[in-house]
Amino acid sequence: MAVAGSRHLRDVGWVALAAVGVVLLTQGGHGQLNLAGVLFAGLAAVCWAAYIVLSSATGRRFPGSAGLAIAMVVSAVIITPPALIAGGGAIFRPAVLATGAAIGILSSVIPYRLELESLRRIPMRLFGVWMSLEPAVAALIGLALLGQRLSAVEWLAICCVMVACAGATQY
Repeated sequence: MAVAGSRHLRDVGWVALAAVGVVLLTQGGHGQLNLAGVLFAGLAAVCWAAYIVLSSATGRRFPGSAGLAIAMVVSAVIITPPALIAGGGAIFRPAVLATGAAIGILSSVIPYRLELESLRRIPMRLFGVWMSLEPAVAALIGLALLGQRLSAVEWLAICCVMVACAGATQY
């Protein structure tokens, strides 16, 4: 998103720095490149960009949480039939319903609401850059809460991506 919305050559440098970070995280990409994996990664990037563009448009078109409420109803209609097939009658147990509601609120409603509000206030380009910081945040949470340790190269890779993200936000 940052490069697509940019007209500055320096942004290509930020993308290159982020790419260096990704290569470092994959330890130089030893082994064979999996074409299906590359295609899925490209598809994920396209879907992520579409999500940002469509969420921004939703935030502009619908006041408050109206757009989010519509999206959650559509999602529920899509996911309910497979859930009923997989879970049968057990899906209606109070504990299962409560767990499902908690997961839905914590993993979808709250984050999407915050993202929708963010997209109302900041440019899509900047939002896309900020979202790319999620792996660094996940690594820090893994360190703080789970005691996971990263190597110096992995920390350098994360720093490359974070610096690239910060640099891409500069106008």
